[in-house]
Amino acid sequence: MFKKKSKVRASKKRSYMSELWRNYKKNPSAMIGLIIVVVIIIIAIFAQITLDYNQDIVQQNMKERLQKPSSEHIMGTDQYGRDVLVRVLYGAKYSLAVGIISVAISCLIGSSLGLIAGYYGGVIENLILRSTEVFMGIPSVLLAIAIMAAFGQSLFVLMLAIGLVYVPMFARTARAAVLPVRDEEYIEAARVSGVGDLKIIFSHILPNSLSPIIVQVTMGVANGILTASHLSFLGLGVPVPAPEWGAMLSGGREFIRDYSFLTFYPGFAIMITVLSFNLMGDGLRDATDPKLKQ
Repeated sequence: MFKKKSKVRASKKRSYMSELWRNYKKNPSAMIGLIIVVVIIIIAIFAQITLDYNQDIVQQNMKERLQKPSSEHIMGTDQYGRDVLVRVLYGAKYSLAVGIISVAISCLIGSSLGLIAGYYGGVIENLILRSTEVFMGIPSVLLAIAIMAAFGQSLFVLMLAIGLVYVPMFARTARAAVLPVRDEEYIEAARVSGVGDLKIIFSHILPNSLSPIIVQVTMGVANGILTASHLSFLGLGVPVPAPEWGAMLSGGREFIRDYSFLTFYPGFAIMITVLSFNLMGDGLRDATDPKLKQ
């Protein structure tokens, strides 16, 4: 009997995922975004495996400084003679890592707070909501700068700062997703059966509230990459000489008049990555919206 129930649940899960994928494929722009994201991830992994950080990324060659794009250096060289193409490819690792890990932090903390607020309501809900409103009233970049000023500048602190900045966003999204679910009959049945609150939240409510949270995750990765680029541009992101795209933009801005390629290529990499994650988020939102399913 238990095996039959588990098989039914697995088949329902497979049917839901297949339906989600079928709806997602109907959106051409979402598919383009997915393909570009996959390509960027492959590039980041490939660059990490094949390139030597000290020799290919950091080592300076002043004899070849500020060379314009050519067959030898497709994207030119920077003010220290380093190949821009190699640094842009290697920099994908930092932007993806910051975006994904920071969103994991904000999703874990924010979604937990939102689930608790939506399930219990009352004083607990008001306390969590008022706290998130205080943080949302502070500009995200300014709040991240304050956190980094308190804990110091490093890659881990950058991920933590961006993760904490977007906690309120995930908390409000999770709470909104819980509200229509918490009064369903199967939740009431679980309460009457003596099931604990935490088990109800994470075993019954969370699986039925995942869709908007997943959409928010993809949007959050794009926001995290953009915020990391802002901070690196201000000199507060990934420590130099790491080839983070925002830091490359900052380093090339004084040469923008005569050597615009120093800012164009990392800026284009930021733009196409953020756009791709946003397209994925829009596609997931449309695929999980019952009103848009055909």
